[in-house]
Parts: sequence; C-alpha cells; structure tokens
Amino acid sequence: MADPRVEAAIAHWAPRYVEDGVPVGDFQEVSASVERWEDWCAAWAARGAIHEAEGDVALAAGHRKSAAFHFTTAAACYHFGKFLNVHDMAELRATHDLVLRAHQKAHPLMEPPIERCGFAYGDHTLFGNLRKPAGIERPPLVLMIPGLDSTKEELEYYGKWFIDRGMATFAIDGPGQGEAEYDLPMEPFYEKPAAAAIDYLVTRPDLDSERIGAWGVSMGGYYVVRAAAFEPRIKALVSLSGPFNVVGQWEEFPAISRLAWQVRCHVSSEEETLEVARRFDLSEVVGNVACPAYVIGGELDRIIVPEASQQIADGVSGPVVLNLVKGGNHVVNNKAYMYRPQTADWMAEQLGAAGG
Repeated sequence: MADPRVEAAIAHWAPRYVEDGVPVGDFQEVSASVERWEDWCAAWAARGAIHEAEGDVALAAGHRKSAAFHFTTAAACYHFGKFLNVHDMAELRATHDLVLRAHQKAHPLMEPPIERCGFAYGDHTLFGNLRKPAGIERPPLVLMIPGLDSTKEELEYYGKWFIDRGMATFAIDGPGQGEAEYDLPMEPFYEKPAAAAIDYLVTRPDLDSERIGAWGVSMGGYYVVRAAAFEPRIKALVSLSGPFNVVGQWEEFPAISRLAWQVRCHVSSEEETLEVARRFDLSEVVGNVACPAYVIGGELDRIIVPEASQQIADGVSGPVVLNLVKGGNHVVNNKAYMYRPQTADWMAEQLGAAGG
C-alpha cells in the first residue's frame, strides 16, 4: 500500500513542481520511484545532482545559458526534496545547503543576474535575492514573500513575470522560512520582517523606493496582507491563496503540513502549534489595508479554501480585484496561466512600470 504522505505530495503539489522548475518527466519518474515518504528527499537530491553535474559541464565549456538552466533545475529538485522533510531536519538542512549551492552557481549566469543581499532583522541577518530588469534605471520593485514550505529560490519562477514587465524583485526568506527557519520561528506579525526588508531597499539608489509592491504565496498570502496593514511603503499587494484565519483552516492542512507548522514554529506538540496558530488571524487588521489589492484563490483548493480569499477581498478597505479561478487547486498552479500574467500586468499598472 502506498505511503499516504507520498500520495498527498503527488496529489497536492504535482503542478507546483512542474510550474516552478522541475521537468515534467523528472516529476513523473522520481515520484513513481518513491514508496516511502522517508525516501522522498534522497530521491530528489539524487535527481538534483544529475542536473547540477550537467551545469558544471556546461559552464566548463563556456555555455552560460545552459549552465544557468541546469543549476536552477538542480536547485528546484533539491528544494522539492527537502521542502517538507521536517521529520529529518539533518537531512533537510543538508539538502537545503545543496539548494543554495546550486542556485548561487546560477546567480551570475542568469539574465538578468541575481544579487544575494543580507539585511538586518534585530540581532539576525535575513537574506533576499534581488533581480533587476536590464536597461531600466531605478525600476519599481516587488517584495516577494514565500509561504510555509516555499523559499526565496522557488519564487524566481513567479518573479520572472514581473521582471519581464520592468519591475525588480526582491524574494526573501523571513522568520521560519528558508535560510531563517533554523534560527527563527514563524512570525505572525510579518510587518516586522517586511519593514526590515524595505528599510534595506530604500537605501538602494538603483531602485525606486517610492514604488514598492508586495506579493505573497500561500502563507505568504497571509503575510503580505498583514504587512500591508502596517507598512504604508507598500503601494500595492498580491495575495495568492492566503489564509484568513489559520486555526479555521487547520483541519484542511495535510498531516505533513501540520507537522511542518509545528517544526517551523519551534514548538514540540500540535497543541502548542495551535496556540501559536491562533495569532495568524487577519480579522482585526485586514481593514487597515488601503492600498490596491489583487487576491487569488482556487475554486478547488483543498488546503486554503476559496472562502479565505473572499474574506480578504471583502475585508480590505482599498480597491480590490478578486480572481477565484474555476477549477484551480491550491495556489492555482494547475491553471497558472489564469493568474501569473494577469497579476504581473496589474502590478505593472499599479507601480507604473516602464515595461508594463
């Protein structure tokens, strides 16, 4: 009998893997080879190693575009091996190091390239990947916020839509996310790391800090609303499949996601996790969001119900577009064409992007 955790990973996230950098043939072959969830990470790490080796060969031969493709594909495979591997944190962290290594190999090779940036957050340093469109002086910028199990590296596949329209992107790992998950627990009051990121961005003379938008996916769809409720420097936001009240959604989350919550909240039981999760609630703050908002939900989302997107859209006080995609799953990656170009066009209009 198949491991239900493997079945859940395939059922919930197959379109996400393919849309965010894993070749469809790799997804089919690797996922079909895994019978136990405990073997998932190693199987994907092995596939990532194949792509990374191809990147090394291409780079040695001077084929920079091919090398960039192979390195980013390797990083995607490594990432999707470890993204919910919270039952074995040693393996998760070792594989995360492979994500960072492969992705950073690609940074100078990509067009436009990626700049890795650190910024102060209390006594800690958080990291983000900054990418600027070529040939545009002081472009507007979109702050990109991951969710429970995504990281800044995965967000490059969303960010390219903004880059193509003349906007820079700054994809970050906040508390409980990516590089920060080991030292900092998840932060319900995400206006704090968002403000720290913007404090850094406004020091950059090569960016237009008067034109900053923000975008968040899944839990990031909560974080971005929370940030905009307190941060007036955010001029427009996109909330993609974000929860309105986490405890109200708790039973909808797959078991492996509930365990990820526990681990990334840095607590030791589900009861403690729920105590923390009660603080992830937009009901008291959503009305403070006065900037334009674009809210996306999937009609068939089994993780964050579409009613949450409706609640966010109904709650904000500024102008809002609500896009509930018919037949869409969680994050609507099975119908990405129904929101990725649309939100990029909308954000370009809000920020007055030169390439919009």
